[in-house]
Amino acid sequence: MSDGVRFFSAGPLSVIAIIILVGLLIIILPLFILGIIGAAFVRLGFSWISALAIILLMISGSLVNIPVYRIRRDVIRISRNDSADRDATSPELCHVWDTLVSCNLGGTVVPAGISVYLLYQAVQITGPSLIYTVCIGIIMVSGITFVSTHMVPGAGIRVPLLIPGFTAVLAGIILSGGTGLTAAVTAFVSGTIGTLTGGNIANLFRVRDLEIPEVSIGGAGTFGAVFICCILPAFLA
Repeated sequence: MSDGVRFFSAGPLSVIAIIILVGLLIIILPLFILGIIGAAFVRLGFSWISALAIILLMISGSLVNIPVYRIRRDVIRISRNDSADRDATSPELCHVWDTLVSCNLGGTVVPAGISVYLLYQAVQITGPSLIYTVCIGIIMVSGITFVSTHMVPGAGIRVPLLIPGFTAVLAGIILSGGTGLTAAVTAFVSGTIGTLTGGNIANLFRVRDLEIPEVSIGGAGTFGAVFICCILPAFLA
């Protein structure tokens, strides 16, 4: 002991044990999270193999953007060499700047496909009235998501991470009168479709002013919110 400070020297076995513990945490923690997400899809009626396949497809598909169309933006450019008495409202030259609109595979195509499948299966049990309930839920989630979404110049569309998911869960409970499979399907479809509609599609008319080369529907800035909308509703089942 020196100046009241104690020094402890760990043996080689202690260091190895710490390394093993950290390694196990790195391996087990993702598997634990994956198990929770997989259990959510299982509650919706999928098998474990199907649930894991959906999760992996969404995660890997988030890296794939499918081009849809381009938004052409006219940019007015005025020469800095203009004389002071020249009318500033007369542009010297106009050029066109494009923004590519893409559709994300993991954040749009896969969730939308699952939504259609779940809605079809649920309608076979509850009847076509569920379609009207889901449409109301989509409108609710779309409205809340549209209001809470931020447009960031130079970055793109930023949909809040948790608001669409919790709104979808509340819509499922309120419109279905409680929990159960109907509430879960209502929340799932309302959350995924409502987030994409209110967060991305409804904001495409504002994209031309963001000065970005590409915007992905269900991609960066939106994928996290859609992914949560695929998980939270399952706990209502």
